[in-house]
Amino acid sequence: MQSLSDETGNVRIFVECTLAIIKPDAVDKETEIEQIILRAGFSIMQRRKMHLSPEQASEFYAAHSGKMFYPSLTAHLCSGPLVAMMLARHSAIKQWNELLGPMDSAKAKQSHPKSLRAIYGTDKIKNALHGSSCFNTAEREINFMFPRVTIEPFPADQAAVDYLSKYVNPTLLSGLTEMCKQKPSEPVTWLADWLLEHNPISPAVNEGKVKEPVDCVF
Repeated sequence: MQSLSDETGNVRIFVECTLAIIKPDAVDKETEIEQIILRAGFSIMQRRKMHLSPEQASEFYAAHSGKMFYPSLTAHLCSGPLVAMMLARHSAIKQWNELLGPMDSAKAKQSHPKSLRAIYGTDKIKNALHGSSCFNTAEREINFMFPRVTIEPFPADQAAVDYLSKYVNPTLLSGLTEMCKQKPSEPVTWLADWLLEHNPISPAVNEGKVKEPVDCVF
């Protein structure tokens, strides 16, 4: 989980989202599967039951166009009702794919017998469930199933590391060093006051102009 301060100073919490689909071959187990999802720590942010047309199924799986299994994949997706869900939690994409198990349900039964695809799927096409492979794919697939949903962008990991190295760590180190010299009776309160006074991203007045603060990452 990550948080950012917006322009109003309010802290906005970011959790990762992914798309989950209970495919037509497993839709009769939707209640049971959803309970497993919730027990695994996911929140179901959006949910809809729908029946895709062949054109919609083809568009959804467009990234696999030209592959031998593409016709069977799209035909199965539109063969009956499905349940699409937007799931949220820390590391949602990775955690959901781990819960799903290998793409081929037949192989999953051998290597990951407790995975969802092993339990509810049959083979590589009728594998019960779908999960987004990465953040960009999740964003596209969620927008496909839930057009009115806005996915918040995640700050890049390296950008966060660079920010901490440049702004937070040096200030915190200086504060701790000064606290060791001062030896205050209430060190936590003293450090909090010191950090407020020496905040590296607070507005700075320079020749009548106010320098805009940088968004802070916690």
